[in-house]
Parts: sequence; C-alpha cells; structure tokens
Amino acid sequence: MKNDQEQTPQPLLLTIPQAAQCLGLSRAKLYALLAQEGGPPVVRFGRSVRISVASLQSWLQQYEQQQREH
Repeated sequence: MKNDQEQTPQPLLLTIPQAAQCLGLSRAKLYALLAQEGGPPVVRFGRSVRISVASLQSWLQQYEQQQREH
C-alpha cells in the first residue's frame, strides 16, 4: 500500500494534446498558434514535440498581458 505522503510526480513536459487540454483549446487551435509562432515555446526530441509546464504558464501570462494592452 502506498504511503499517503508519496505523491505521483507531476510531468515537466506535456504533449500537444495535453497542453491543449490544459488550456481548454482544441489540438488544432494550439497547432495553429504554434505555426504562427505565437504559441508557447516547444522542446523537440527528434520527432517528438513537447511543451514544458513552466513555459506554458509563462506564455499564458504573457498572452494575457498582451490581450489587456490591446
């Protein structure tokens, strides 16, 4: 039996579908943002594309700030 104090580690990197789900966006919308270079920065491992949780949070804060200024 697991100790209640043991927690499952949270992932540091998300797939595009996972990141889209976190943002409440469709995969297609997030891919479109990435294609415009207006989306969060990505990390590539060969053909695998991931978004770090920290980068996603930072990008979202910057995006919100830009929306307020316009």
